[in-house]
Amino acid sequence: MPSAIEVRKVPIHSVADASELAKLIDDGVMHADRVIAIIGKTEGNGGVNDYTRIIADRAFREVLIEKGAPADQVKQVPIVWSGGTDGVISPHATIFATVPDEEKVETDEPRLTVGFAMSEQLLPEEIGRTPMISKVADAVKVAMERAGITDPKDVHYVQTKTPLLTINTIRDAKSRGKTVWTEHTHESMDLSNGVTALGIAVALGEIEMPTDADVMHRRDLFSSVASCSSGVELDQAQIVVVGNAPGVGGRYRIGHSVMKDALDQDGLWEAIRDAGLELPERPHQSDLDGKLVNLFLKCEASQDGTVRGRRNAMLDDSDVHWHRQIKSCVGGVTAAVTGDPAVFVSVSAAHQGPEGGGPVAAIVDLG
Repeated sequence: MPSAIEVRKVPIHSVADASELAKLIDDGVMHADRVIAIIGKTEGNGGVNDYTRIIADRAFREVLIEKGAPADQVKQVPIVWSGGTDGVISPHATIFATVPDEEKVETDEPRLTVGFAMSEQLLPEEIGRTPMISKVADAVKVAMERAGITDPKDVHYVQTKTPLLTINTIRDAKSRGKTVWTEHTHESMDLSNGVTALGIAVALGEIEMPTDADVMHRRDLFSSVASCSSGVELDQAQIVVVGNAPGVGGRYRIGHSVMKDALDQDGLWEAIRDAGLELPERPHQSDLDGKLVNLFLKCEASQDGTVRGRRNAMLDDSDVHWHRQIKSCVGGVTAAVTGDPAVFVSVSAAHQGPEGGGPVAAIVDLG
């Protein structure tokens, strides 16, 4: 049986700051050697060359080692950073740690559980194609098993980090006589995220195995629980599966829904309700009563250039990329719901939730 989970959200005060993680450990809220995953937002440009992700990664791993976790173990902890805190989004990290059996809250009700896995190596020529879908799907199933989840319906959030294409990896593929899906490195971010989401959807039985031709074109094929990020830090798919399981104990529970478009506040409230928090028919942020740990979202500019029938210029703007504009928009909508700008809003949501919208996961503290 997996261990109960403690989960806390902490602010990041500067690019290389991990002091709030250190405080959690010093205060006995978590044990350094029991931290199993970290998911956070850093303040860089969110693009291919966003090195704030690497700086934050190093800072958090250094604190874990400094506080007593074995270095070899810390190297294996999945730390997923989404770059770009456009608009009011505030840099932060959500930290997951196991709880010693003698300290956990006993309950037979389903409670938060986390599983982690790494896929086989992803070659540059596989990014955007069915071999990557298969490798991701296989790793998701391993992570589910480690989380103690047998029913895919109990999976509410799958956070991934996968490689995108760089000039060097494109060169490598060509040197071996291979082709790549795109030679535009920034476009490969959307591509890597999208094909990873298809792998998640296949693993969870949300869709049948797609074809290469479906990738980035069949937007009706998507996962409702996928949250996919990509970067230059790794050459495998890093998978974190978060769901609920009976018998694990603990205080926390997770739920999910989807935003149908960039303004869909109801989708946010539905995820919070699905996590188990009782809310009035027309909720307000005061109804959360400090019980919402965090919301995790993906967002995407609608390909038809409209929201609710009104035209916008995001996809035509040559000055500010639509990634940054839609992230800022959805970040503001989400912060208005929660009353807290430290929300995990990540862009590039191809095959993640309905077109023009995106998946939402909510973690709540049920006490």
